[in-house]
Amino acid sequence: MTQAHRRRIFSRPRKRWRRLLWLVPLLCIAFTVFQVAVLRFVDPPFSAFMAARQFEAWGAGDWAYRTAYDWRDLDAMAPHVPLALVAAEDQRFPEHHGFDIDAIEQARRNNARGRKVRGGSTITQQVAKNLFLWSGRSWVRKGIEAWYALLIEALWPKERILEVYANIAEFGDGVYGVQAAARTFFGRDADALTVTQSARLAAVLPSPRRYNARNPGPYVQRRTRNIERQMRQLGGPGYLDR
Repeated sequence: MTQAHRRRIFSRPRKRWRRLLWLVPLLCIAFTVFQVAVLRFVDPPFSAFMAARQFEAWGAGDWAYRTAYDWRDLDAMAPHVPLALVAAEDQRFPEHHGFDIDAIEQARRNNARGRKVRGGSTITQQVAKNLFLWSGRSWVRKGIEAWYALLIEALWPKERILEVYANIAEFGDGVYGVQAAARTFFGRDADALTVTQSARLAAVLPSPRRYNARNPGPYVQRRTRNIERQMRQLGGPGYLDR
């Protein structure tokens, strides 16, 4: 066997491995596109955040931990519920395409001045993070979050993004979605929530394990009033129709 022949034989496996290495990222991209496309029409039975929280509780020995999660379509919620979420979390939601550059820049300036760390995440980014990813502040996770946010904006209508967010957001320890929160904290269904109750649920979103929508402290009461005022300034539920 000549030396050239031996080189050809040993080079074949390397070429196959190179092709496989190119194939892996393509398969990952195809898988994420498939995930997002399917969930445009299929209501998710759980989110990555819910699963992580469940494992966290079991890891701490809390075997009694239970998740409250009861899906409701957007039209089965009071019309001011989605408006309260937008007023509290992402007022430019109907206008942007997944990223609010002004909010990101403002958050960067606040953080650079040493103020309380503040994010500039849109509702779309929060859906991407809670539905598909893990918690953390690494650049890798933020990059994957941005990719999912782009896919969500490209493949879902705005109504679907808001519907999924309203159902997977955490409103209390183990309480996910507006319907479960309405039953847990107010003893009623999501379609019977008042304007103030909707605003109060939105008010606890920055830290739902710390704040309580049923027995609000001064911060939640103050934030609830601010959200109600923002809801009026936005023009009511018709703002989302535009």
